[in-house]
Amino acid sequence: MRDDGVFEVGSLNEYVKTLIASDDVLASLAVRGEISNYKIYPSGHRYFTMKDSAGSLRCVMFKAAADKLRFKPGNGMKVIAFGRLEVYVRDGAYQLYASSVTPDGVGDLYAEYERLKEKLRLEGLFDASRKKPIPKAPRSVAVITSGAGAAVRDIIRVLGARWPLTKVIVLPVRVQGAEAPPEIAGAIKYCNRHKIAELIIAGRGGGSIEDLQAFNDERVARAIFASEIPVISAVGHEPDVTIADFAADLRAATPSNAAELAVPDISDVRGGLRNISARIARSGENTIRDLRRRLNAAAGARIMSSPENYLDDRRLAVDRAGERMLSAARRRISGSGTRFSKAAASLDALSPLKVLGRGYAIARDARGAVVRSAADVRPGDILALRLREDEISCAVN
Repeated sequence: MRDDGVFEVGSLNEYVKTLIASDDVLASLAVRGEISNYKIYPSGHRYFTMKDSAGSLRCVMFKAAADKLRFKPGNGMKVIAFGRLEVYVRDGAYQLYASSVTPDGVGDLYAEYERLKEKLRLEGLFDASRKKPIPKAPRSVAVITSGAGAAVRDIIRVLGARWPLTKVIVLPVRVQGAEAPPEIAGAIKYCNRHKIAELIIAGRGGGSIEDLQAFNDERVARAIFASEIPVISAVGHEPDVTIADFAADLRAATPSNAAELAVPDISDVRGGLRNISARIARSGENTIRDLRRRLNAAAGARIMSSPENYLDDRRLAVDRAGERMLSAARRRISGSGTRFSKAAASLDALSPLKVLGRGYAIARDARGAVVRSAADVRPGDILALRLREDEISCAVN
């Protein structure tokens, strides 16, 4: 907005976009309507309009979300779209960015499921970066499920067969009904408060969406997310995924599968140990074989059959080495003497005494400086003349 209170068009659109983005209701909502103008672009994105008798709403569904659709939308189809409302600044229009679309009539439970899933996703409860690693061989596993159902028996049976070393702690809870969510969440918090296990398996057998509602509860999802102990979700259903599956550190298709993912198979470990033992045995045999070969070679050596001959050979080798060292020393001394003689001759040829011996003399003044020309002296100066063997004193006239 300018100082005079007048908006530029783009600035106004940006302002409206900020207002809509700050509304929590519009950040995650479900909209019911009829599809029209449904188009699939080459990019894989879907663009369509939802309408009813009172109005219409532009919608876009990007390829990543559209690839997860389990039905084929079309014009005239009544659906419920889940997503967020935003303003497209360039056109000055708001539209729904749909994260999922389901045919209308699936019921309020599914609509609530999609709403809660989108809300928790935006909060980061499903982020892969926040998943905790599952221990490879936990010493203790807490199983949170119904104490009377088949799920707990399956989990205990598989854990015992695969890894008997693991201690199994069963925390029986209700897994269906209004009391189930707080019991499940409370059991997870109890495990963390008292550190009773290194891993938690929480789940139940399969059922309808109504039967699985406890694991679509926000309290259970937040308890799983807040757990410091890794959690495997083990709800026995394959086509659909509960909110607990998204929040858990690892999802299992069934309770039995959860037990398989929780611990290693002792038969595999035994097989691995047997392989390691076999490799160690082979390595030991190879080492012994090599040492035996080297021992046999040493036993057949000449020193073992005739030590005196071996010592004689060593004596000859020492004598030859001594001769080679003495010869090398002589050559070195001879070469050094020759070089010394040449250097002495060169020095002798350059000696001033040699020059004096040929009849030359060196004149020095009273200070001892060598006189090099007549300009260096004046009449009356006393000079010292150095001859080959003597020195004379003379005056300059």
